Amino acid sequence: MLISRQERALICSDTELGAGNVLARLSAYGRPLDEVVLRTDGGWRAPDGSRPEELTLGRLCEAVETYAGWYAAQGVRPRDPVAVHSFSSAEYAVNFLALTSLGAIPSFVNGNLGPEIAREYIRRQGAVGVFTDEAHREVVAGAGLGFQVTARDIRPADRASLPPGYPYRHDPTDPVLISHSSGTTGMPKGVPHTHRTLMYAQLHRLRYSTGTDMERTLVGLPGAHNAMVATLLYCLLLRTDIRLLSSQRGADVLDAVEEFRPTVVLAFAGTFGEMAAEDLTKRDLSSVQVWFNTGDAAHEAHIRALVQHGGHLEVRRDLGRVQVDGSVFVDGLGSSEAGYSVFHNRHTKDTSAYSRCVGRPISFAEAAVLAEDGTPLPPGQVGRLGLKSPTLTPGYWNDSLTWNRMRLGGYWLTGDLAQRDEDGNFYHLDRVPDAIRTRAGIVFSTRTEEVLLAELPALTDCTVVGIAPDGVRADWDGDGVAEAYALLQLADDSGESEEAWTARVNSVLTRAGFPPMARALPMKPEDVPKGATGKVLKRVMRDRFAAVAAEELHA
Repeated sequence: MLISRQERALICSDTELGAGNVLARLSAYGRPLDEVVLRTDGGWRAPDGSRPEELTLGRLCEAVETYAGWYAAQGVRPRDPVAVHSFSSAEYAVNFLALTSLGAIPSFVNGNLGPEIAREYIRRQGAVGVFTDEAHREVVAGAGLGFQVTARDIRPADRASLPPGYPYRHDPTDPVLISHSSGTTGMPKGVPHTHRTLMYAQLHRLRYSTGTDMERTLVGLPGAHNAMVATLLYCLLLRTDIRLLSSQRGADVLDAVEEFRPTVVLAFAGTFGEMAAEDLTKRDLSSVQVWFNTGDAAHEAHIRALVQHGGHLEVRRDLGRVQVDGSVFVDGLGSSEAGYSVFHNRHTKDTSAYSRCVGRPISFAEAAVLAEDGTPLPPGQVGRLGLKSPTLTPGYWNDSLTWNRMRLGGYWLTGDLAQRDEDGNFYHLDRVPDAIRTRAGIVFSTRTEEVLLAELPALTDCTVVGIAPDGVRADWDGDGVAEAYALLQLADDSGESEEAWTARVNSVLTRAGFPPMARALPMKPEDVPKGATGKVLKRVMRDRFAAVAAEELHA
């Protein structure tokens, strides 16, 4: 049961509402305490020792106040960063709500980060303490923090320690969350968001969208990402039935789809890619109306595989509604820094607008393709993607130098290469460090992967990387040249040679007018390294194959 028109108007006119006080405002709106507001995968341990799979508003408020009381007893005060390092999405959600109710700042640390990187990242945040799970207890043990706590340590009696004046009253500029970038190029960057920036897009959606397709929402996003928090806040306000998953593996999300029967599924492109590689004819995906992708734009081949299933409502010319076979895939391009997917491109099984098209920026944002001096480029020219948006982070936590280096011509640089057409549609070509300068021209790795996946049905996924001689930089910002390798994941191992695959790949690329690959190598999925958020670590792949190439040269 979604909110009424009257409650929607009340929420949209609430001048006190922001990302840091949604739970408190729900009580002010008169929401019933016995209404189920959050479903989990059963991995979170509540203060009473149970592992609930559903939480009513009253029980969620009780848990949040209990956590807040424990933190207050440890001396946590407004604007104190507290690290949260776990595998459980529910633990991130409860800690976000509890710490922000004190005015403190939860600093989320993805559970998949390597131990040394996680410890150094937490140190750089200036965290006063850490919430963790049993799996990460030893990781944070030597971090020198004021306290270390797990869910088992927080008891119902801690609720009595809430401070006077609870809950904290936020200013719109108060930071309410520090999440982090994917870390594909090294140490993740701390990305804060404020009471205003994390809520801006959610209120925009409430004003201009009914949200009916989110009636049952399955969240397969990483729990440590601000996209999960933003989705949680939106669903709490919209009164949707929301379930948080702690796993982003494609098979696990598909299992949850069959069990929960959601109308919308949210995940990153890597998860959707893994889902598309499964035999979907053996899955019941009939409940799904919309797949919503954020972060990196998704590949055409993966989108086409998913939209064949489910169904959605379409509005006819006479304004009548008709049920149509096939779901909708909303392909969003966003980032931790942007705070929301500022580009949305809607696909159905009849869609033809691919070729890495990410559409136009959302109405409240501005985007441009920039030359190296910050001048906006005309249609058809490739440059750096710049963004302006009220959802944008105010800067990197404790790292203003890096933040200012990523600004150009008044825009924040997303780190992507793009171009736009005469109609104002933007096309995502590659990440800046992943473009490859070869003797035959610049290889845009992501665009090349898109073509190969679309034209070679035997591929379930592929990764294109550049292999340069030691000391040579051959990316967009470099001036050297490299060889481009296509690393292929196959649906079935046909036993074909590397030479045969290289010829087949280059035949496709020649027809598309793209530079050729030096080598095309079949690989097993488990041999492709991925980062904390599921993105392929092209940096690691480059280093790995550069070492192999060096060994072959000296053999």
